[in-house]
Amino acid sequence: MARDYSRTDRVGQQYQREIALILQREIKDPRVSLVTVSEVEVSRDLAYAKVFVTFLNDDDDYVKTALKVLNEAAGFIRSLLGKRVRARITPDLRFVHDPSLGEGLRMSRLVAEALRRDAERSNSVKADTAPDKQEDE
Repeated sequence: MARDYSRTDRVGQQYQREIALILQREIKDPRVSLVTVSEVEVSRDLAYAKVFVTFLNDDDDYVKTALKVLNEAAGFIRSLLGKRVRARITPDLRFVHDPSLGEGLRMSRLVAEALRRDAERSNSVKADTAPDKQEDE
């Protein structure tokens, strides 16, 4: 019977918590602010980790700069991670932008716009089909 919750998933979640704390407390670079670690994918041999991050500022130039800074600081972050997590192997870290937050906001705006248009259409249809009170008198 296959396990539903593998070791790599558990290790990835632990790394996610620790990397988030490291980014919040240890990284003082002003080019990287308001960063959230959304997921960490760890390879089966635990030697590599892909860290998915989102930024409050979703501007393309900002994201590229922040990812460059994070990937340059990956060695420093890895050393801090190795001190915090007792493991035989500390993975090589690679930071990747996670566009899911931006996509979710975009989809939410599209749904809200569709609902607004729908409400406007239904209001205009009701106004057109309402009987005139003057004709009844």
